[in-house]
Amino acid sequence: MDIKEEISLCSQNYERWKALALSSQNKEESKRFLEKAFFWLELQSAFITLFAAEQSKGNDPFFKRKIMLAKARLSKKLAEYAEKVLNEIEGKMEG
Repeated sequence: MDIKEEISLCSQNYERWKALALSSQNKEESKRFLEKAFFWLELQSAFITLFAAEQSKGNDPFFKRKIMLAKARLSKKLAEYAEKVLNEIEGKMEG
């Protein structure tokens, strides 16, 4: 997935979780939804920053390496989030 698709995915997920948080009548549920919304907003901001850095400094080998490391960290963060979501789903299925 290219960085523009990542930004779009983050934006869609942010909007979905924000809408759920705002429409929820349960305070605890709303808080959980807002945490998820902010996660996606933070990730979107990071991808936008990387995209801008890539556009301005992408040909410089030093910055190219830094950008790749940052992308790897973001991918790790996404994988950790996916694992957390799977654990939540499994917990609900068992309970």
